[in-house]
Amino acid sequence: MTESASVRYRRVRHDSFLAWRSPSYRFYAIGWLVSMIGTRIQATALAWDVYDRTGEALALGLTALVMALPAMLFALPAGWLGDRFNRIRLVMLSLAGMTLTSVGLALAAWQQTPISVIYLLLFLDGTAIMLGRPARVALMPTLVPKESFPNAVTWTTGLMHFTSVAGPALGGLVININLLAAYWIAAVSSVLFLLLLPFLRLLPQPPAPKQPFNLSTLLAGIRFVRRTPIILAMITLDLFAVLFGGAVYLLPIFAQDILQVGPQGFGWLRAAPAVGAVAMSVLLLVLPPMSRAGPALLANVAAFGAVTIVFGVSTWFPLSFAMLFLTGAFDNVSMVVRQTLQQLLTPDSMRGRVAAVSSVFVSASNELGGFESGLVAQYFTPLISVVSGGIGSMLVVGLVAWLAPDLRRVQRLDQVRPAPVQ
Repeated sequence: MTESASVRYRRVRHDSFLAWRSPSYRFYAIGWLVSMIGTRIQATALAWDVYDRTGEALALGLTALVMALPAMLFALPAGWLGDRFNRIRLVMLSLAGMTLTSVGLALAAWQQTPISVIYLLLFLDGTAIMLGRPARVALMPTLVPKESFPNAVTWTTGLMHFTSVAGPALGGLVININLLAAYWIAAVSSVLFLLLLPFLRLLPQPPAPKQPFNLSTLLAGIRFVRRTPIILAMITLDLFAVLFGGAVYLLPIFAQDILQVGPQGFGWLRAAPAVGAVAMSVLLLVLPPMSRAGPALLANVAAFGAVTIVFGVSTWFPLSFAMLFLTGAFDNVSMVVRQTLQQLLTPDSMRGRVAAVSSVFVSASNELGGFESGLVAQYFTPLISVVSGGIGSMLVVGLVAWLAPDLRRVQRLDQVRPAPVQ
């Protein structure tokens, strides 16, 4: 092999397991995967338990609302904590709280306590999760070298979607054996993640300035996002794409009334986006890093809107399943690009607060997206709701591409530098 050919070979060679060569990432990823599967098992058992005890759909809606409230109320303080205190200890404290609430849910199910006790425990569980979420997100860029970080985000995103498939499936098996076991499994999984965290060795970061807890430092993440056009464009894109692309909330209607495939078909439709996301994660790990990440983000969100439209007009189950599969695949690409860009553009001293701002928007868009889809479907038709949502997503992509030229110019993710803090 000639010298020039050897250089070209080294340049194009791609290591799909680059992030796993870091011991800290291995400990983190294994612990997080186990904890997420336990959380999904618990969520599946909880939904079954609540509906079995109340027989009311509203009771299920209230569980989602109670879990979402802490994100709305405590995201900004949690972000400040994530930038001010030891992040590993904050995540450990969060996991300890999640363990206790899982034990509490097991005892509540055993004693058949009033449903209000379940809601209280869920609120505490959501608060414990929110306490550690910004710190956990901010930990990620300090676990691996910068050139490995896009690979780490791809792996983490893929594992998250894998738990969306494996967790509910295992949850169903556990419920058939013993409902209480689901809560105990969740508690044990949180403890296992907690025990792995002390083994993390973080890469050195620039010293963070000491900042008091006041309104200015609390809102610093919002100011940073507003002054960083690429991050602001990505959050806007995510907010409105999710807001308009809420087809998943209408799947029971499509399964029963339009496709007429019954509960089993509904299960397949519900799993399709996660299966597509896992498949895309594998593909991204095999392929070389993206050379034009910004245009790829915009193109995939636009494709997400397009396949949503096709799903809305489809009356053939295989086509509907394929379109939902593609929504998960396209959303996975956009998620990898967004998370990687956000972390690399944000200085370490601000990552907790910026993650908190992003968390608020994600929580709001998910809940409001379901409400918007249901409202349009109620007063018009499910078809109009889904198709108009897909069109809206594509229009938002065009608007963001026009107003945020910096996002269009983003090339390789591993070449991104942190934005200045004013």
